[in-house]
Amino acid sequence: MSRSRDLVFALSLAAVVVAPALAGERPIGRVPTPEEIARWDIDVRPDGVGLPPGRGTAKEGEEVYLARCASCHGEFGEAVGRWPPLVGGQNSLTWDEPIKTVTSYWPYATTIFDYIKRAMPFGDAQSLTDDEVYAITAFLLASDGIIPEDFEVNAETLPKIRMPNADGFVPDPRPDVPAGEPCMKDCVAEVKIIGYARAIDVTPEIGVRPPTD
Repeated sequence: MSRSRDLVFALSLAAVVVAPALAGERPIGRVPTPEEIARWDIDVRPDGVGLPPGRGTAKEGEEVYLARCASCHGEFGEAVGRWPPLVGGQNSLTWDEPIKTVTSYWPYATTIFDYIKRAMPFGDAQSLTDDEVYAITAFLLASDGIIPEDFEVNAETLPKIRMPNADGFVPDPRPDVPAGEPCMKDCVAEVKIIGYARAIDVTPEIGVRPPTD
């Protein structure tokens, strides 16, 4: 046996011996620190849970919006090119081609803060301060008359703002899902594939080939 093959054999044997000692532990990586978790834990719920300290008004938000948002969404939220409009579309949701904007379609004002905070501006996400996000949120809401221009948006006032389409979403009872606590283990005895969307090998297979015609 060559020297290199001896080394490979020795390393393989060592892995077999060490593996049981690592069972049930984390052989790769480490437990994240509270500070690292906090940087990811930035989502905001409809009821306002998760909103950070801060404040902003529409007047303050206009300046930030023009500098950071208008190049894609237009100076008045009307959109530029292929980018979506942010305001307008009031009372259009019953039309054949509804205009779904942040202010006409979204049911919760807190969602505006949440989305801007996590995903905007495009290509430079999470670069805005909390005050800037509050101010931009106020600017969009005031642009469609949902709040007065001098209204201060903060963690206390934002969840109380009622959006035009607040009643447009209804709970889905999911009749196919049993009530109570969700099952998390051994919920289905056997998974059986009864159909395929298309024969392009995207449906998981368990010993069965999809039809080819």
